[in-house]
Amino acid sequence: MEALSGLLEGPRARGAFVIRACFDPPWALRIEDRAPLTVMLMVRGDACITPETGERIRLRAGDLAIARGSAPYTCGDAPDTLPQALILPGGECSYSDGTSLKGSMDLGVRTWGDRLDGSTVMLIGTYLMRGEINGRLLVALPPLLSLPSEVWERPLTPLLMEEIVRDEPAQEVVLDRLLDLLVIAALRAWFCRPEAEAPAWYRALADPVVGRVPRLLQDDPAHPWTVASLAAKAAVSRAALARRFTDLVGEPAMSYLTAWRLALAADRLRDTDDTIAAIARDVRYGSALALPSAFKRVYGVSPQEHRTRSA
Repeated sequence: MEALSGLLEGPRARGAFVIRACFDPPWALRIEDRAPLTVMLMVRGDACITPETGERIRLRAGDLAIARGSAPYTCGDAPDTLPQALILPGGECSYSDGTSLKGSMDLGVRTWGDRLDGSTVMLIGTYLMRGEINGRLLVALPPLLSLPSEVWERPLTPLLMEEIVRDEPAQEVVLDRLLDLLVIAALRAWFCRPEAEAPAWYRALADPVVGRVPRLLQDDPAHPWTVASLAAKAAVSRAALARRFTDLVGEPAMSYLTAWRLALAADRLRDTDDTIAAIARDVRYGSALALPSAFKRVYGVSPQEHRTRSA
């Protein structure tokens, strides 16, 4: 599995909050939606994103920013512009005093702001749920990153502009998939940047000795893998594979596999009604008795609690 293609493989955007924002200066929004990941793509004009901590960034037409994590931030025409609206969890919007906007800034299908031909146009896509499978990649991202227009490919921008205002059957599914593709394209470009710190397992994929091993484990986690069978696939000795995998990835191959199986189980618990026994069998994690114990040790809650909270 190609590393970044696997970012949203399995748990993908489902009913993501996708909108076109149109403003004239001065304008500013306070973002407190606690979303795991938000993408902001400038189509026209420019904007300043100011986090609670860390450096602010300036976006110009064609630039893209990704905000990761639940920390609030402000997006506006200038860093000193007072927010005119507050963005809350689930895409709810209110005035800065907490009074509901009640659709007062709606401009049409998935369009919001001052006026349709505003001098600033931004496409915003927000993931409302965090999938456990992509957690390893998300924690490797800074809270706020930006990509100038010249360093990433932008073939999706015209298509997003066209699709975001459509009101047709299954349109949310189309937008979810386009958002997934936009994120993958952006993160490919990001991890090529000198300032990016790719996770150890991602860097290991380029290693001539162990590069194939993470792919094998991710592609077929239910296989009864052993260090010996992985070493045979990598055409090295067990000792050489064990030593190099741990050095590059930061944990033994079998620990990596266990974490991956538990992540898969977490998403199955969230997305299906399958029994613990069925999930344990499918991800090949011991038994229906062994899985809950390991799951609680890693995630801090039982599988049933995880399922209930996700619902």
